[in-house]
Amino acid sequence: KEMGWALLQLLLVASFSQAEEPVCKQREDPENPQLLKDGDIMLGGIFSFHSSWVNSQDTYRHKPLPLQCISLNFRGFQYAQAMLFAIEEINNSTALLPGISLGYKIYDSCKSITRSVRVALALANGNEIISALSPPCTRPAQVQAIMGETSSSPCMAIATVIGPFHIPMISHFATCACLSDKTKYPSFLRTIPSDYYQSRALAQLVWHFGWTWVGALRTNDDYGNNGMATFTETAQKLGICLEYSVSFFRTDPPDKIQKIIDIIKASTSMVIVAFLSLVDIDLLIQELSLHNMTGYQWVGTEAWIFDSQTAVMDINHILDGAIGLSIPKAHVSGMREFMLDVMPLNSSIGNQTECTGHEDLTGVQNSFTDMSLMPIFNNVYKGVYAVAHALHNILSCNKTCNKKILQRLKKIKFKTKDGDEVYFNENGDPAAKYEIINWQPTEHGIVDFVTVGLYDASLPADKQLNLLNKSLIWAQNSQQVPLSVCSEKCPPGTHKVLQKGKPVCCYDCIRCAEGEISNMTDSITCVRCHPEFWSNERRDACVKKEAEFLSYEEIMGELLTATSLFGTCITAVVAFIFFRYRKTPIVRANNSELSFLLLFSLTLCFLCSLTFIGRPSEWSCMLRHTAFGITFVLCISCVLGKTIVVLMAFRATLPGSNVMKWFGPTQQKLTVLGFTLIQVIICILWLTISPPFPFINFKKFKDKIILECALGSAVGFWAVLGYIGLLAMLCFILAFLARKLPDNFNDAKFITFSMLIFCAVWITFIPAYVSSPGKFSVAVEIFAILASSFGLLFCIFIPKCYIILLKPQKNTKKNMMGKEASNSF
Repeated sequence: KEMGWALLQLLLVASFSQAEEPVCKQREDPENPQLLKDGDIMLGGIFSFHSSWVNSQDTYRHKPLPLQCISLNFRGFQYAQAMLFAIEEINNSTALLPGISLGYKIYDSCKSITRSVRVALALANGNEIISALSPPCTRPAQVQAIMGETSSSPCMAIATVIGPFHIPMISHFATCACLSDKTKYPSFLRTIPSDYYQSRALAQLVWHFGWTWVGALRTNDDYGNNGMATFTETAQKLGICLEYSVSFFRTDPPDKIQKIIDIIKASTSMVIVAFLSLVDIDLLIQELSLHNMTGYQWVGTEAWIFDSQTAVMDINHILDGAIGLSIPKAHVSGMREFMLDVMPLNSSIGNQTECTGHEDLTGVQNSFTDMSLMPIFNNVYKGVYAVAHALHNILSCNKTCNKKILQRLKKIKFKTKDGDEVYFNENGDPAAKYEIINWQPTEHGIVDFVTVGLYDASLPADKQLNLLNKSLIWAQNSQQVPLSVCSEKCPPGTHKVLQKGKPVCCYDCIRCAEGEISNMTDSITCVRCHPEFWSNERRDACVKKEAEFLSYEEIMGELLTATSLFGTCITAVVAFIFFRYRKTPIVRANNSELSFLLLFSLTLCFLCSLTFIGRPSEWSCMLRHTAFGITFVLCISCVLGKTIVVLMAFRATLPGSNVMKWFGPTQQKLTVLGFTLIQVIICILWLTISPPFPFINFKKFKDKIILECALGSAVGFWAVLGYIGLLAMLCFILAFLARKLPDNFNDAKFITFSMLIFCAVWITFIPAYVSSPGKFSVAVEIFAILASSFGLLFCIFIPKCYIILLKPQKNTKKNMMGKEASNSF
């Protein structure tokens, strides 16, 4: 198990020469070393057997020498092995390309874009340098398709160069969405999904966990820059903000790497989205480990999230708990055994004193024997089979069919022996499906790559991401769900207000204003409640406003009702007393008919105040104002009639006066009827043109609605009041003129007092009514009605009741005729 790296390298190089003859040996082109096997149809391969290269120079001739490949990359060998395995299977198959053998030419690109383009041209036109001592190959050098490269940037360069040749290039690991542009890269296809889908899937993954404040790192190449641009665009639509987004490349100077470390340290976001290549993430882990920067939540791409060697390198647990997207797990029967079945070759390459020919790698634990990248090996495998199926269709079709392999490749659809469906869409991409992988450390310090969800871009948008319960994911990591936000979520009842100069994810939570609510978390605005509703104390719900009106159930309504009924009862008692003593001089001398009519009208005045109490309705609104207007006019008309009677009676005592015959009982009744009829006409016009109606007042109070009666026509209302005031003033003037009449006719004094009270009440009523809010304006109106009614009742009738009941000796005809002492009341 502890076989040396040097021996392993010899075995790996030798493994590419296991095929039977005829085999073209390595060509004598030191700049383009290649692994070659002849066949009826040739396939090309470009893989990075080395991780980097260096420039060197001939010190004697001062000329640059070819690139020197350094840092052996076993992943590149594994990809090449997967290609050879597929070719061997196809050559041994009787169903696919029977009687035709596939050959291969595989070049090492050393992760150099320049070198990749050069070897691609060599594969396309076959003009490589051949030594005269080398045995010639029996087949032309031009290949029908090229497998590779691993990274996006080399693929873009190669696809641009070989596009005019119409030679298809199938990559197993180049994911840049830019490669889907068929106008630029018409011959490029791939067996790995485009980053167009991965970037959006990553944004949805971040949003799913509520991470709205994240940092972003990317490789400074086409893969990282294009992938991060798509991620940023999608993240912004989902409301995710990037606190920082920085790029670097493995060859950057140390001070730039240090600057990135400083940016991460200074940031407040705890989630880092890493669109990095495998080499770059490995370099970053080393730097972060030096600063012990643990505790961050990493979100990764398929480039590194399921690479076991990256996990092994992470000895300081920088990436513990990382989550990201990976190519779905795959199994290709026989591939693992094929890759590990390597034997040394009798050639100048290997030192036979070190190799016995019976070495076995199956028990070795290192990056070459690691099969964790089987999904990517499967991509290589599927790419070779796609070419084979396209060739098979071309060889099987008639003379008129399209025999261009590129066009055939775009239309193929088949299943591998293990059931994987292979096809390319119009952009040369496969179906976009990912597993969501979570790094879960075990007790032994080894990382388990646990599948915690799936992403399928072919499903509807709301069903593409399918994850386990997020708390369950982190419970398996013995952690809480990480939190990474610039500002805490705004609770219901508040809304977000952006902080000046900060991204949209940084905001303050401002409480909604009165009458507005927000019933969801992180609300952008507050919604104003319907006029009939008001916001509750928490500002998260609209509650129905309290409807306010003067009701019988409340104390004020009960007091006013009691007062009204009390006035009615007193009036009834007075009427009863007057009726009981109707034949006495004091009742007869005070015009008993007008007195009873006045008492009746006062009763109506007291009762009409009850129509102002209770919930306003259409009928109550029309009744309350018209009943009040008519009953009060009737009342004032009676008082006015009594005043005129007093004046006429005084005139009748003068010698030669014949006034009373013009103002007898009939004329008095007609006068009262005429004055009242005018008010009735005014009320009828008011009700006909624009009557009062029930009205919901939303403006007077913010948190309650006032149920009131709108006047309808304000002219009608003030006409009713004005007419009452006019009669009251006339009555007051007449009573005032009669105030000095003899005491026998002192009704005029009490009428004067009653009219003073009446006018004072209604003059003060107007400003009080206008300024009183809500139900209190109704209460003021009722109070004015009751006060003026009590004023009339007490001033006009109580003195007479006093004489009738308590001073009967004064209730005589002689007293009324002035025969007795004139010290009457």
